[in-house]
Order: sequence, then structure tokens, then C-alpha cells
Amino acid sequence: MRNPSFFSTLFLVVALVFNSSRVVVCQILGQCRSGPASDSQVVVFATNFEYFEGEMFLWGALGRGMDSIDPTLARGGPPPIGAQRANLDPMVRNIIEEFGYEEIGQLKTLIQVSGGLGIQRPLLNLSKDVFSDLFDKAAGRRLSPPFDPYVDTIHFLLAVNLFPYLGYTGLVEAAPVLLFLESRRLAAKLLSAESGQNAVMRTLLYERANETVEPYNMTVAEFTNLISTLANQLGKCGLKDEGVVVPRSLGAENRTETNVLATDAKSLSYNRTIQEILRILYGTGSERLPGAFFPNGANGSIARRFLRGGII
Repeated sequence: MRNPSFFSTLFLVVALVFNSSRVVVCQILGQCRSGPASDSQVVVFATNFEYFEGEMFLWGALGRGMDSIDPTLARGGPPPIGAQRANLDPMVRNIIEEFGYEEIGQLKTLIQVSGGLGIQRPLLNLSKDVFSDLFDKAAGRRLSPPFDPYVDTIHFLLAVNLFPYLGYTGLVEAAPVLLFLESRRLAAKLLSAESGQNAVMRTLLYERANETVEPYNMTVAEFTNLISTLANQLGKCGLKDEGVVVPRSLGAENRTETNVLATDAKSLSYNRTIQEILRILYGTGSERLPGAFFPNGANGSIARRFLRGGII
């Protein structure tokens, strides 16, 4: 049997990361099961997420996206709708800019692993209207004025906090099924990058937990709880997201209300499948009904098969 090459091993890692066949605890069994897909299909799906995160971070920090750095990465796909530079403080701007470059590096790797084929950048809606709609849904009422992620640092961190967490929980889903030592080592590197971004954002939000988000008369902690609750509702697979302050019954060993890291009752990380991630990013609670950040749906055969009503 031939030893796997570096790139074939990397190809397998990314596939397994986003395509586990494990069944997770779910209110309705079958909604939380990852279905079978080829390695190439899974790698292609993953590039959707890199486009999404990279564009949001770069636009927020720099006021320009991937096209200004490497126009070939879009592969002819349309530019994002409504993206703009956020009014960030200098430290957070530097952090978000770094995260944007990290997403480009990961995207280049995925394209290389797929043999240079990749997909077109999907149409992304990063306008404040999309965020406003989601925050209205989370709050259970129409916020006035409409929530604008680009208005200041707190608004932006609240808006993007969920994104690295989705990638992070997708990686956690795959960890038990990796086959090769090289695959596990590389998966650990990918997981550390996403979890690192997530931890930084949650720490920045926790530092501001008791600050009031003007002009809504709600604290940062309250907003993180509302958005986490909405993500859980859209994902349809139980409690997998938490705010930065929680009741002691959800805190580590039931001894703390501090919740810088979102973990389960055993202080272990949560996991999410492709379907769950799409339900949240589409904002519809259905992997078959696009909307929100992906108005035309994600690209690639997995996402498109869901849109056609097929079974993965």
C-alpha cells in the first residue's frame, strides 16, 4: 500500500473535518447527522466559509476585500454586497486584519488541495441590513435604530463573533474519525487557528461584558446570549452555543458565571455538522433555503444538492 503524499493527506484531513458520519445529540434524530460525500466535494464546500470569513474581516478592517489582494481567488465570483470598513479601535482593527489574512492563507491551501479547481466565490451579503434582520430576530423585536455592525468596535465584535466559532465546531466534529497521524497533526493546526480566533473574540467581548450597547439599553453579555440562543434555534441540534456570561448551572463545574470559552457540561467543546452550519449562515434554519449571508446559497455540489432537495 502506498504511503499517502502530503497533499493527499491534507485533502483527507479537510474532508474529514467537514464530513463526519457521527451522530450527535439532537432533538430530532437525522437533522444532526453528517451524510456521505467525496473528498473533493467536502473540500469545495469548505472554501465557501473561507470566502465568507475572509471578506468580512478584510472589509471590516481595511475597507477592501480579497480582490484588492489577489483578484484570482474569487475565480470569477461576484464581489460581496454591502461590505464596508468598520469604525474599529486600533488594536481590534489590527486583530481583525490579521484574521483576514489568515483566511486567505487557508483559502489558498484549500484551492491547492483541490487541484486548483475550487469554486467561484459565492454571492455574499455582508450588508448591515442582513445583520440588522438577524439581531432583530435574536432580540424578538425590531431594534431602533437598526443594528449596524460597522458603527463601532462593540457592534462589529458582536456581529462577527459567531463566524470563527462555526468553523471551530466543524473541526471538532471531525476529530474522532481522523485516520493518520499526519492528518491529526494538521487537523490540530487548523483547529488551533479557528479556536484561537474564537477565543480572542470572546475575550474581547467578555472584557466589555457589562458595557451597554448603545442605544439599545442591553449589555454586551445580554447580546451574546441572544445571538447564541438564535444560533441554537437555527442549528436545530440543541445547545451548542453560549454567551460570555451564563447562569452557574451552565458554567464550568457549575462554579462560575464567566464563560469566555463555550463548552458543554464536561467543559468539552461543542461540534456542528455541515447542515447545522448552513442553517445558521442562511438564517432560515434550513440547509435547503438560502438567505442572509448567502442569498443564492453556497457553491459546490454538497450545498447545491441540498438546494435541489437531494439527500447527502
